[in-house]
Amino acid sequence: MDIRVALIETDIKSCFPAFHELRPHLSEKDFVAQVQRQMKNHGYVLVYIASQGQVVAAAGYRVAEFLAWGRAFYVDDLITVSAFRKLGYGGKLLDWLMEKAKELSCDQFHLDSGVHRHDAHRLYLSRKLQISSHHFSRELG
Repeated sequence: MDIRVALIETDIKSCFPAFHELRPHLSEKDFVAQVQRQMKNHGYVLVYIASQGQVVAAAGYRVAEFLAWGRAFYVDDLITVSAFRKLGYGGKLLDWLMEKAKELSCDQFHLDSGVHRHDAHRLYLSRKLQISSHHFSRELG
C-alpha cells in the first residue's frame, strides 16, 4: 500500500474517479487543468493509493503560512472511493499526510470537512484532530 505523488497528467487522470465522488461538479478535463494550475501556482500536491491498478484513495494538500497558524499543512481534499471504504486506506493516507506535515516542519495541520461527512469526521477524530473553528463561505458568482 504505497502512497504515490501524481506528477504527470496520466497520474492526475487516474485520480479523477476518486475525486469525482468528492467533487462531482468537475469534469475530468477541468479536474486535470485545475490540479495542474494549483500545482504550478499554489504548491498543491496530489497523492494517492492504488490497489490492483485502480486509485482507491487520494488527497491534495499544500503548505502555506498564515498569521493565525504559522506554517500550516492544509489538506484541500481527502477521499476514499466508496467501494473501498472501511478497508483502512483513508486512515493510512491521513497518517501519511500528518507525518509529511511534520517532515515539512509545519506548525499545524488543517483540513475542512463538509458537515454531512460523518464517516470522515469519525476518522479525523480518531486521529486526534480537533474541531477548532467554524468555516463560513458564500458563493459570489
